[in-house]
Amino acid sequence: MNPRILVVDDYPASVEPVVEILEREGYELLTASRGREALSILNKENVDVVITDLKMPDLSGLELLEYVRDKHPYTQVILLTAYGTVDSAVEAMSTGAVSYLQKPIKIDILRQTVKNALEKRILFLQNINLREQLDEKFGFANIIGTSKPMLDLFDKIKRVAPTNVIVLITGETGVGKDLIANAIHNHSRRRDKPYKTINCATLYRELLESELFGHERGAFTGAIARRRGVFEQADGGMLFLDEVGEMGTETQVKFLRVLEGHEFTRVGGEEPIRADVRVIAATNKDLEEAVKNKEFRADLYHRLNRFPLHVPPLRERREDIPLLASAFIKEFSREHDAPVTRITAEAMEYLKNADWPGNVRELRNVIETAVILATTDTIGIKDLSPELQDSTPVSMPISDETVGRVGMTMEEIEKDAIRKTLDETDGNKTKAAQILKIGLRTLHRKLQSYSLSNKADGEENDM
Repeated sequence: MNPRILVVDDYPASVEPVVEILEREGYELLTASRGREALSILNKENVDVVITDLKMPDLSGLELLEYVRDKHPYTQVILLTAYGTVDSAVEAMSTGAVSYLQKPIKIDILRQTVKNALEKRILFLQNINLREQLDEKFGFANIIGTSKPMLDLFDKIKRVAPTNVIVLITGETGVGKDLIANAIHNHSRRRDKPYKTINCATLYRELLESELFGHERGAFTGAIARRRGVFEQADGGMLFLDEVGEMGTETQVKFLRVLEGHEFTRVGGEEPIRADVRVIAATNKDLEEAVKNKEFRADLYHRLNRFPLHVPPLRERREDIPLLASAFIKEFSREHDAPVTRITAEAMEYLKNADWPGNVRELRNVIETAVILATTDTIGIKDLSPELQDSTPVSMPISDETVGRVGMTMEEIEKDAIRKTLDETDGNKTKAAQILKIGLRTLHRKLQSYSLSNKADGEENDM
């Protein structure tokens, strides 16, 4: 099927030559004499490129451009300008127009501009397709992972996103609960509606209620004007309530009423306000334990926990670390204009064996620092933070003797590995650390932690 082009201009003498020229190039042409007529065509037909006059009586070219960008993001827009209205053309480019042409239009420039617009559209669609393929293979909605826990999570997101069910996202700090909430919104029927976020841990009670429900003028000191809360702002859309476990008891009562009745009153107000808002909540707290300790209302917990999603910590999906590290290296190399493109196998082992109490957020920070510190195109162990190296567990060669020790704890196995390696190296801690794939400082710390004594207590054996 030939590319389809819509020409919009209220002046027929401008439309006819454009149509004639482009039809010779093999394009299929549609025309509209008004901006609103163009809207009707766009809602019925698939259009690759829109060529529109800037000034029209019912709907300006800029207004048509904004509509196309919002409703038909794959369609490219070229604006026609007269009288040297360059300022308007520059505004159009910043709004999303692919180019602009000044009247009278030169034939060669028109042909080339349309060709460039079509090529840009094809490239854009190819990038979208590539992103979908990468998501299918390596992740989902910018969340990277191929481990079974993450694939199970992606499947649950896809199933719950199109519904209106309240979702409770749980997981440790730094696992990416906000990304999960974004993924739910972007794959929901409300994706074109408002998406608001609020962090319950950062606001004291009065301010949190004001942020949620809004307030009337004079409701409290500093309330100099009426203010709409996020529930009103998100009407028809979605609200992501982060760190919901930090919400105070009084606010919990009011919030529960909103979830049950879909209406609320502004702080200091009396008139009930209805709002259709889907709620996604997240917490790093154990809310069941909080309910037992009377710190969180049981009825609100059960209301929020209609569809639980648990995001696994990074230590439970270590196979995803190489993919995450690679993605972060690319991201920060571009951001910091650094030549870094890869990481050594030894440094990757450190990443894969680390404890990661800060989860994906911590890994991201470590990679950014390493990209900045690296002096070549490759990240090595020396570029990783000392704290990470100090926290890296012992990497012990597997042997029949090790595997056969059923019932030993990990600490006992690690302690035994350190002791035997030091015996093998005749107490040389530097060699032992290299064999165990840990830093020398880490070895010293573990020797002290396990109260191990050896003949290398002095530094003479490290020479």
